[in-house]
Amino acid sequence: MKYFIENLPKAELHLHIEGTFEPELLFKIAQRNKIAIPFASVEELRQAYKFDCLQDFLNIYYQGADVLQTEEDFYDLTYAYLEKCDLQNVRHTEIMFDPQTHTERGVAFATVINGISKACKDAKTNFGITSFLIMSYLRHMTEEEAFETLKQSIPFKDKIKAIGLDSSEKGNPPSKFQKVFEASVKEGYIPLAHAGEEGDANYVWEALDLLKIKRIDHGNNALQDDKLVKEIIKRNMALTVCPLSNKALQVVPDLKNHPLKKMMELGLKPTINSDDPAYFGGQVNQNYIEIQEALNLTKRDIYELAKNSFEYSLLDDAAKKKHMTALEEYYISKKG
Repeated sequence: MKYFIENLPKAELHLHIEGTFEPELLFKIAQRNKIAIPFASVEELRQAYKFDCLQDFLNIYYQGADVLQTEEDFYDLTYAYLEKCDLQNVRHTEIMFDPQTHTERGVAFATVINGISKACKDAKTNFGITSFLIMSYLRHMTEEEAFETLKQSIPFKDKIKAIGLDSSEKGNPPSKFQKVFEASVKEGYIPLAHAGEEGDANYVWEALDLLKIKRIDHGNNALQDDKLVKEIIKRNMALTVCPLSNKALQVVPDLKNHPLKKMMELGLKPTINSDDPAYFGGQVNQNYIEIQEALNLTKRDIYELAKNSFEYSLLDDAAKKKHMTALEEYYISKKG
């Protein structure tokens, strides 16, 4: 099963590039930029990557992001992730980035987007991996600040496929960002949002009905509401589920209690993703491996999850068909 998962063609649809920041690279970039960090060693920093809740994680996440200063830094961060994609048979990835985390510190929007997009371009040339960028608004900030980020993004529209909504969910419902999402859609961006990770089912309803999202990031708590489950199925929307993230942030206490299998049995379309792999204990393959073991998923289940990752990506129909054909051929050759 481990071999089957590791060699399985797949896409990753829920990944924060700032959350891929491995301690070794963080130390290297901090030294390059002569930035002091409050950890004496890589190991000490790794020990700090342990959390009890979303806010604990966000505190260290933003502290790590502070060392990112130059286009080279954002390039190195992104390319390191894409190298890992190549090793895991991730053929397509949709990368979230948080411009406000950086522009708030005085780093130019252009510095962030140019470094990330150059790494994506080079990875396509070197590994054949395709990627789209999702510009996420930070929900703990104001809608006015999100509008400023939208304005800053306009000269770089050709590099950005979609918008997202992340950071502290509780107390920051999707309705807070309805106007900026409407404006973003007018600019041609596809709307996505985190909903139902720590927030309840009402947050998912708001994301669907007010933000008009095309895909739900996380969505665990949608299962609180049978009517909502039926609505998600009716709209044929995927959920980008992140098992190791859910475990690390205590969204679920144990992967054996994870709702993924129930989602599949109900007719929902979950996908498997790593969210912030440097902080949560595993890249996308590790998420597949651990959730498979915890829930005793079959090869057919794993195949369906990987199929969802392509089918509900933002790729065009021709690219989806190509990837799903390759996946089906792999599954048929290995399912015995």
